[in-house]
Amino acid sequence: MGRLYVFEGIDGCGKTTQFHLLCKALEKAGIEYRTLDYPRYGKPSCTLVEQYLRGDFGKKPGDVNAYTASAFFAVDRAASFLEDWGEYYKSGGLLIANRYTTSNVLHQGAKMPQEEQLPFFKWLYEFEFSQLGLPKPDAVFYLDVPLEVSVRQMRRREQLKNTKADIHEQDNTYLAACRACGETAVEHLGWHRVQCVKDGVMLPPEEIHKEVWQEVLKRQK
Repeated sequence: MGRLYVFEGIDGCGKTTQFHLLCKALEKAGIEYRTLDYPRYGKPSCTLVEQYLRGDFGKKPGDVNAYTASAFFAVDRAASFLEDWGEYYKSGGLLIANRYTTSNVLHQGAKMPQEEQLPFFKWLYEFEFSQLGLPKPDAVFYLDVPLEVSVRQMRRREQLKNTKADIHEQDNTYLAACRACGETAVEHLGWHRVQCVKDGVMLPPEEIHKEVWQEVLKRQK
């Protein structure tokens, strides 16, 4: 079997930037890899995800319960595994993912009381990794960013790209719950925490990348 490394964190934490920096480092090192980026907007398997994030099923994240919403995202991943990257992974390939099952941990676990989160994590991992047959990540790089910094980053991104926030990104109370859920996930699911902020300011992307790259090199040996 191959290896799967995942970037995770609340919205505005810099996942996409770190995702691309790792890809560049792998290319420079001559290491073959393929990429995964979820959700797969525009694909038939992503239709329910797009409806959910657009607000077709309710304007607040909690309008769709965690288990139902998780199934929407899981179907998209399962379809991509079957039609795209499953054989590559089974043959020993390296996959780099920008979001994965781990996003359901954060964004759906945040909808429930803390005492219900660990049973939800267990259900989610069994559903996707056992019942659907998706591979479990070899490493999850959790980009740790305080809420106020992530919100600032998101609003700046929206202005620069002239984009509209989805129902997750619009709700700061919900985003705070996602970050709290991330703390629980790091503690109980073995994610690798990467500190991205010092004294209230985002560290340079290259500095954050150094920690990720060192960890990847250790795991590739």
